[in-house]
Amino acid sequence: MELIITEKASVARTIASVLNVTERADGYLRGRDTLISWCIGHLVELALPEAYDPKYVRWRYKDLPILPAQWQYNVSEATKKQFGILKSLMNDERVTGIICATDAGREGELIFRLVYEKAGCRKTVRRLWISSMEETAIREGIHTMKNQSAYDNLYQAALCRAQADWLIGMNATRLYSLLYGPTLPIGRVMTPTLAMLSEREDAIEHFEPETFYTVKLDLGGGLVGHSDRIHDLNEARTVMDACNRDSAVVKKVEHKEKRENPPLLYDLTTLQRDANRIFGYTAQQTLEYAQSLYEKKLLTYPRTDSRFLTYDMEGKMPELASRVSGTLPFAAGLDLGGHADIVVNDKKVSDHHAIIPTDSMPGQEQAINTLPSGVRDLLTLVSTRLLCSMDDPFVAQETTVTVNCGGREFKLKGKKVLNMGWQRIWQAFRGSIGGRAPEDDEDQAGTLPDELKEGDEIALPKAEVAEGKTTPPAHHTEDTILHAMETAGAEDMPDDAEHKGIGTPATRAAILEKLLETKLVERTGDRRKRILTPTAKGKALASVLPAKLMSAQLTAEWEQRLKRIEKGEEKPEAFMEDVRAFVRDLTKDTTRAENADQLFQPMRQVICKCPKCGAAVTDRPKGFMCENRICGFALWKTGGILTGAEHPLTASDVKALVEKGSVHKTGLLSAKSHIRYEATLHLDYKDGKPCLRPTFDKQGGK
Repeated sequence: MELIITEKASVARTIASVLNVTERADGYLRGRDTLISWCIGHLVELALPEAYDPKYVRWRYKDLPILPAQWQYNVSEATKKQFGILKSLMNDERVTGIICATDAGREGELIFRLVYEKAGCRKTVRRLWISSMEETAIREGIHTMKNQSAYDNLYQAALCRAQADWLIGMNATRLYSLLYGPTLPIGRVMTPTLAMLSEREDAIEHFEPETFYTVKLDLGGGLVGHSDRIHDLNEARTVMDACNRDSAVVKKVEHKEKRENPPLLYDLTTLQRDANRIFGYTAQQTLEYAQSLYEKKLLTYPRTDSRFLTYDMEGKMPELASRVSGTLPFAAGLDLGGHADIVVNDKKVSDHHAIIPTDSMPGQEQAINTLPSGVRDLLTLVSTRLLCSMDDPFVAQETTVTVNCGGREFKLKGKKVLNMGWQRIWQAFRGSIGGRAPEDDEDQAGTLPDELKEGDEIALPKAEVAEGKTTPPAHHTEDTILHAMETAGAEDMPDDAEHKGIGTPATRAAILEKLLETKLVERTGDRRKRILTPTAKGKALASVLPAKLMSAQLTAEWEQRLKRIEKGEEKPEAFMEDVRAFVRDLTKDTTRAENADQLFQPMRQVICKCPKCGAAVTDRPKGFMCENRICGFALWKTGGILTGAEHPLTASDVKALVEKGSVHKTGLLSAKSHIRYEATLHLDYKDGKPCLRPTFDKQGGK
C-alpha cells in the first residue's frame, strides 16, 4: 500500500477522484491499495529561539547573535492533530512506500521533507511532479514519477531560504527593536522592499517642480507642432512672436515602421501586475484566484517564473487557442494568428511552464459563468493573453514631421496602423470590461496627411505659449513594486543570469502582505488605483537601518545563489556560512541613530489605562502590556483560549475588555474537536494575573 501526501485537502480529493479512492477517514482518504492524506500548509516550522534556550524569551543585546548549531522544528498547536495523523500513516506497517504530491516547487518540497523528517519516517519516497490538476496530467505524472532524491537540491535550496530568513529575521528584529523601542520586524526580502517604497516616497516628498514652457504652432487643418521645452518665459514669448510673423517650412519628413511583437505568456509576477493594473486586484488576491483555478482544473500551475512552453506542447496550442476563444464572447469572429512556435522554448522553462488555460477549460462555459467575479476575471485575462501571444505583431507607420518657424524647430507626430495584429484581441478584451480598466498609456497620435513634403511652406501659422510643470515620480502600486522587486539588483548582475530580483514569484505577494500586516506599509486609494506607501513607522525604520540590510543587490545575489543550489552548482553550507557571517557582522553595531527618540517615541500605541495600576497599556510584539513593569498586567495576542484562532487579540478587543469587561470573538478553535466557534470573552484574574474566561453563545462548524 502506498501513501500519497498532498499540500491541501482539495488537491487530495482531486487525486483521489482520479485514482478512485472514495472511502473517507479522519484526516485521510482510503482505497484498496492507496491512502491519501494532506498537510495544512507548513505543518512543521522552525522553532523559536526560546526552544534552544529559555533565556531567549527575553530580548537582550548580550544574547545576540542567535546562531543555532542544530536546527530544531516544532509542530504548531493548530496543526498538531493532522501531523499526528500523517505520522501514524507514514509509519504504518501496511504502508510500503510514500508519494510526495505537495505543490511542485521549492516550498512544496520543504513542507513535505520537514514532515517526513519530523515523523521519523525512512520509507522510500517518489515525487509526483505536475503542472496541472487535470486527470491526464495526474496520470502522466504518476507514470513518470522520480525517486525523491532527484529533488534533493531543490529541498536544500528551500531549507537554506528558510534558515537564512530565520537568522536574519530573528536577529535583526531583536536588535533593532531593542535599539529603538517598538517592535520593528526585519526580513531578508521584506526590508529591501520597504527600502524601495521608502525611496520612492522620499523622492516624491522632496520633489521640487520646475516650470517650463513650450510654443504650440497651429498650422491649420488640425496640424499642431510643439517646440522643445523652454525654461525662460521671455524667451518663449520671443519665439511665439517670431512665429506669428513668419511662415512655416517643412524641413524633414521621416517615416518609420514600428513593430510590436505579441506579449509573452504569463508567469505569476506579470499576471499579478496586469491583474492589479487592469482590475485593481492585489498580488495576494491574484495568487489566491489563480490557485483556485488550478485546483478547479482550469489553469496550469500558477507559481511559475517561466513565460514559455516546452516544445512538446507546440502541436496542441493552435487547437487549444481556438477552443479557448470560444469561451470569450468578445473574441467571436476574430481571426487567430495561431503562431505556436513563438511561445515555446525549452531553455527558458525550468520547473514549470507559463500559466495557460488547461485542456479542460474549453467546453465548461456554464461552470465558468458560475465562478466568483474575481476568479472569472483572472481566467479571462490568462485566456486573452494566450490568444494575444500567438498572434501577429502589431505594425504601424510612425511619421515625424520637422517644421522650421521663427528660427525654431517644431515636431508633428502621426501614426498609421498597418496591421493590428495581437492588438485586435487585446482591444476587444479591454472594450469588454468597460470602465473597470484604466486606459493604458498609449500614444494617441493621429494620422498626418500624406501630402506633407520637404520644402512645403505653410503661411500664417498661429503660435501660443503653453506653460507646464515637471511632475514627481508616481506612487508605487502593486504593479510597479512587483516590477521593482523582479528587477532589483539586475543592473549589477550578468545579462545571462537566470534569476534576478528579490523574492520569487511565489513569495512576493506574501512579502507585500507582511509589510501591510506589520503596519510598515499601508494600502490606500480606490480599487482601481491603490497605492502602497510606507507608514510613519516604516519611514522611520528605513531611515535608521544600515545599507547592507536594505540592499536589494545583496538580496538579489542571494536569490541567485539559492537558484544555483537548486541546480547543484553551489554547496548549501557555503551559502549558510555567508549568511551567518552577515548576521555576526550586523549584530556588532549597536549604535543608535541620533534622532531615534524623535523618530520612534510616538510609535508605541497607548490602548487604554491599566485596570490594576492606572498606567498606560500599550501594544507590544506579543501582547498588550502595562508600561509599569512592576504591575505585570498583560493580555497576550495569541495562546491560551486564542490558540489557533483566526484572529489574534486586537487593540480594540483589549479596550473593550478593560472598559466594558468583555468582548465577542469569532473564529476560535476548539483544542479537542478542532471545530470553529464563537464566544464572549470576559476579563478575569487568576493568581493576580489577567486571563480570559469564555461564555459560549453559539457553537458549531465554521
